[in-house]
Amino acid sequence: MNIRKMAKKDKHEAAEAQQDEQLQAEAQSQEQADGKKEQPEGKKELTTLEIIKQQASESDEAPAGSLRFRDILGGDYLWALVRNQVWLIMLVVFITTAYVAVRYQCQQDAIDISQLERDLVDAKFKALSSSSNLTRMCRQSSVLNMLKENQDSLLHISQRPPYIIEVMSEK
Repeated sequence: MNIRKMAKKDKHEAAEAQQDEQLQAEAQSQEQADGKKEQPEGKKELTTLEIIKQQASESDEAPAGSLRFRDILGGDYLWALVRNQVWLIMLVVFITTAYVAVRYQCQQDAIDISQLERDLVDAKFKALSSSSNLTRMCRQSSVLNMLKENQDSLLHISQRPPYIIEVMSEK
């Protein structure tokens, strides 16, 4: 794979060198035809071709027109795409992971809430039944029945009605 890339790079560089020579020759012939004055020795004007050469670098990728089926199957195209978009891919993976984690936590919280609500309803029913049992057991008739059943108690029902004591208030 590396040898192919190096051979491709050498061919590409040779083609660029030929194009550069042609463009320089055309530029010189055009300058002579236009009758431009020559620049002083210290000041040399940069041509468009030289500016482009300075801006271009060898790490530039091949133009999209040179995309071949072999490059796609070999993984070169995909690798270039991934290499250029690695931060975007990492961001998407992070956001997706965070989304899944938050959703899972929310589902767990919803399950806990529903379980606690069921427990609360059960506790309310138990408290209500306990309260009604206590009320039933505290009635006078129930207390009397319990006393009769135990027969060891000295408590009994009074035969005389209760006395009402009136207290005179001092004014």
